[in-house]
Amino acid sequence: MATLTKDELSEEVSQVVGVSLTQGHAILESMLDSMVRTLRGGGRVEFRGFGSFGTRLRGARVGRNPKTGARVDVPAQRICYFKPGKELRQLVNRRDG
Repeated sequence: MATLTKDELSEEVSQVVGVSLTQGHAILESMLDSMVRTLRGGGRVEFRGFGSFGTRLRGARVGRNPKTGARVDVPAQRICYFKPGKELRQLVNRRDG
C-alpha cells in the first residue's frame, strides 16, 4: 500500500505547474496554511467533487489511564473531520478491469 507524502505532493505540484521544487513546496505550504487558518476560525474548507474539511466539538468526558486504571478528566476539544465528496467516493470505489 503506497503513501503519498507532503514532499511527493510538493514535487507533483511543481511539475504540473512548471515551477521549481522550492516554489512547489511554497505553493503547497500556502494552501495548507490557508486551510488551517480557516479551520481554526471555525470555518469549512470545501473542494467540489473531492470533499470537505471541518471541525466538530467533542464534549468533555471521563477517560481512564490504561496503565493504572486511574480516572482522567478529558476536556472538551475541537476535532477535525473529512467528508469525501460523491465524485471522490466513486473514483475510489471504481473497479477498473
